[in-house]
Amino acid sequence: MAFDLLIQGGEIVSSEGVHPGDVGILAGRIEAVGALAGQPAAETLDASGLLVFPGLIDTQVHFREPGIEAKEDLESGSRAAICGGVTSVLEMPNTHPPTTNLVALDDKLRRARGRVWCDIGFFVGATSDNAHDLEDLEQRPGTPGMKIFMGASTGSLLVSEEDDLRRVLKAGKRRVAVHAEDEARNQERKTLLSANPHAREHPYLRDAESARIATERILRLSRETGRPVHILHVSSADEPHLIEAAKRDGLDVSAEVTPQHLFFAAPDCYERLGTRAQMNPPIRSEEHRAALWKALAAGLFDMFGSDHAPHTLAEKAHAYPHSPSGMPGVQTMLPVLLTFASRGLLGYNDIVRMACESPASLYGVALKGRIAPGFDADLTLVDPKASRVFERGMVQSKCGWSPYEGETLTGWPVHVLLHGGFAVRDGTLVGMPSGRILDFDWKRAGVAHGR
Repeated sequence: MAFDLLIQGGEIVSSEGVHPGDVGILAGRIEAVGALAGQPAAETLDASGLLVFPGLIDTQVHFREPGIEAKEDLESGSRAAICGGVTSVLEMPNTHPPTTNLVALDDKLRRARGRVWCDIGFFVGATSDNAHDLEDLEQRPGTPGMKIFMGASTGSLLVSEEDDLRRVLKAGKRRVAVHAEDEARNQERKTLLSANPHAREHPYLRDAESARIATERILRLSRETGRPVHILHVSSADEPHLIEAAKRDGLDVSAEVTPQHLFFAAPDCYERLGTRAQMNPPIRSEEHRAALWKALAAGLFDMFGSDHAPHTLAEKAHAYPHSPSGMPGVQTMLPVLLTFASRGLLGYNDIVRMACESPASLYGVALKGRIAPGFDADLTLVDPKASRVFERGMVQSKCGWSPYEGETLTGWPVHVLLHGGFAVRDGTLVGMPSGRILDFDWKRAGVAHGR
């Protein structure tokens, strides 16, 4: 037997650590891992000096199609993902129309086929009116399950009343992704806007208390209903304590932190970037950022997610608060995490645990997230020493900008493989879009991940 591709001389990264090893690929799957020198192969790739990661899974992206394609579409968003070493994404439902029924879900699946550069799945959105459909929708092919917006953000999706939240949580079994901000408090605090508004007010108006109230509420309802929940983009100092206590009590809760909440801090980011730093929940003060780093070091967070939420520069140029919240991030997620690792703030194994293994396990993504025989040959080969300034001309997203412009990032993808074929080679996008719809067969995923 000859491999289609043999990757030799690299350092394989898993949640357990970094170790030398070769990877043999056959028919789009990983066939063998170990000392494979001398094994026959149609092609051999020298990975000396490179780290071999499983392809990253970004569990929170907004690709804006259908309805808002001026900001992003499935082709451009997935192109940004693959160029950043992300081989699988879970796309959010706040499009126009929102993904709240089978017709909208099927439309997204149809649009993705033949156009996406990475593998993709689509969340369905919960509303106050579709709870009776959610148990069926979450079992449909191509979806990891349900997303709840407790606080209004981009789009029309919102479930803020407690009775509605309870009904939604009772409608199904899969893990629910939750945007946890308290809508009532956010609305009340709009009256506090100054006479000369500036984006620096954003974390004051959508304050940390809003996040705390919502997180406390969803954890209480999760305990009441028995529904697993995933708290997206944790942003404040209080939320980690609530999540830690819930985990200690045996609640099935997981939590995400974004690179931007770890990288930026107020007020500096708002003074430099203005509305380009505006997102929901907001980037907060150094006190909150330090608390997130402390929680990360303690192992509280289960996943990294980019919350890739692009808007055009023209939209971002609107005066606050009429400017939209959100920033691109799927392309820069891995380079930013690798930069943290280069500074000794993060282990390479932490990146694999939180951006590969845990996303696959917690959302039931079959055959993804690990470098092991039988898994899909989705691999990201990284030069951990490469250092370059991220410039606007490097941005693949249709929105055309990044909050990381001008930042020196250390650690960059060199080669990216999807299903055993090169999507990025020597840092350059190659071939044609070959992404597929992700398989969310929970039984297969559980077996693959040893659960």
